[in-house]
Amino acid sequence: MDFTNKNVVITGGSTGIGFATAQAFIDAGATVWITSRSAANLQKAAEKINSHKLKTVVSDTSDVAGISLLEKAIAASGNKVDVLFLNAGIALFAPIEQVTEADFDAQFNTNVKGYFFTLQKFIPHLAAGAAVLLTSSTVATASPMYGSVYSATKGAVNKIAQIAANELADRKIRVNIVSPGPTQTEGFDKAVPDDAVKKQFAATTALQRMGTPDEIAKTVLFLASDSASFITGTELLVDGGYIGYALK
Repeated sequence: MDFTNKNVVITGGSTGIGFATAQAFIDAGATVWITSRSAANLQKAAEKINSHKLKTVVSDTSDVAGISLLEKAIAASGNKVDVLFLNAGIALFAPIEQVTEADFDAQFNTNVKGYFFTLQKFIPHLAAGAAVLLTSSTVATASPMYGSVYSATKGAVNKIAQIAANELADRKIRVNIVSPGPTQTEGFDKAVPDDAVKKQFAATTALQRMGTPDEIAKTVLFLASDSASFITGTELLVDGGYIGYALK
């Protein structure tokens, strides 16, 4: 797939799925902006990718002020955005009776509020025919124990994306959802540090393994490309058969 002369914005792009997707877009010829709350993580990502086509912006997308910083950076570049990948997210797992208000707010602020207001602020900056991708999760459909809040945020993401697909269709802007299953990322390692639990996650997929960030990145590039020109408002599961297998 060729993304030469295309401009791509990825929130949460310094590690995991976001980083792999940034690398894939750059390899395909795009200029890519990535965000993170951590300047140190952005520097590490920039050193690894080592390309003049990568731009970094320190931006906390759980906060509207942080989103405004990203918007200003893109506006100052003078470029319209061809691909907007809303990917920044956090997951905290606990039984319902143990969830704190702080944990609830942190997940909704990052996973829902951040996506919603980044999309809102970027609509004027999207090129005609642009592609918008949102990272959701198989947990938006499944019902995993201890994931009540995280699952609820991803259900909200799906609905926002579906409505956005209808609202932006007159500008030929396509909006789609990528829902990974268990994926081996730094964020997953932080949320699930126990190796035995990780093996249990891998065992929930039909393929009996975790996915990789590169596999998710390939799906994002497909949905952003002209090969997916008649796909919008759709959720694409990249889960190794998690949903069907877990429900057996």
